Amino acid sequence: MTLKDGHIGRNYIVKKSNLEPLVKQRLEALGLIDGTKIQLLNQNTDGAVIFKVRGTRLAVGERIAEQIYIEEVAV
Repeated sequence: MTLKDGHIGRNYIVKKSNLEPLVKQRLEALGLIDGTKIQLLNQNTDGAVIFKVRGTRLAVGERIAEQIYIEEVAV
């Protein structure tokens, strides 16, 4: 499933991403790498997704959220 398909309040692990190299590099610098645990905090009606990664809240647009693949994990 993609980040856009996730459910608010649940925890996930980033499996992979199919992002443009510059976008991927920027998100990796912020801590979003394969294997990282994240928690989905909110999804806006415009498609933006807000999530917590390594104690920091991040927001990405719909196009980016559709290219980040996640897997649900038990807490």
